[in-house]
This record gives sequence, structure tokens and C-alpha cells, in this order.
Amino acid sequence: MHLGSIYLIVKDFNRSIDFYEKLLQMKVTSQNMERFAQFVFEGHNISLMNAYFDQDNPQLTTKKGKYVDQFDNLPLIAESKNTHKFVLNFWTENLEQERERILSLKISNLVTPIKYVNNVMPYYYFQLDDPDGNTIEITGPYNKSI
Repeated sequence: MHLGSIYLIVKDFNRSIDFYEKLLQMKVTSQNMERFAQFVFEGHNISLMNAYFDQDNPQLTTKKGKYVDQFDNLPLIAESKNTHKFVLNFWTENLEQERERILSLKISNLVTPIKYVNNVMPYYYFQLDDPDGNTIEITGPYNKSI
């Protein structure tokens, strides 16, 4: 078994692309029309799936096999309540500087202060949400007391 990609089903494809390009400090690596976009970096792949493309462009998509609403109804999935059971975790060399960069971009309405947890080792992080309410956690070294 090999991980191919982690992809997020998004409501506003272009807004999500803009958000992740700014967050990741890179342009989309590849894109399939307005349906799917990939960010490939450091051996990882995070992708965005436009929930409405197939519905809005039935002439561009051929599907075979049994339709299963739970997996195949992308607009319904995109509109569903976000339960925050999924977290994208990133790390940086300078947590405080990265938080300031994120704040200056104004790409999220919620950016937490830097937090701390310790059970096996000290762990500093802050969180923000993407345009679909997915939780993003950024961790890294931090030298100030909280």
C-alpha cells in the first residue's frame, strides 16, 4: 500500500487554490481543468477536488460503476457540516515567524495564539482553518514561555 494523495473536497475551488498557494508558498503543481489541483512538495501531495465540477460539466466526465451517495455525491459532501476530525499538520523552523506570516496574509478568519502541550515532549503549535473549515495545525520550535 502506498499513499497517492490526500485530497480535500472543496466548495470554492479558486478560493481554496488561492488559500493553499499562499499557505504553502507555492503555485499549484498540476491541475485537471477546474476539477482537481495538486500541490506536490517534499514527497507529499495535497490536492483539491472541486465538489461541483462533475455536476456542472457532465459532458466532461464519464463515470462507470455503482453510484454510492455517501462517497459520490460531492456537492452534498462539500456542504456537509465539518466535524473537524481531519487535521492537516505542517511544521516550520520558526513558529512565531510563520504565525506572523499567516496573519499578514489574512487568509483565515481564525488563527489561534501559539499553544503548548507536553506529554512525552514539548509541542508548540497554532491552528487556523481553511475556506471549508478544515483544521490546519502548524508546529515548530518556540523559545518564549506561554
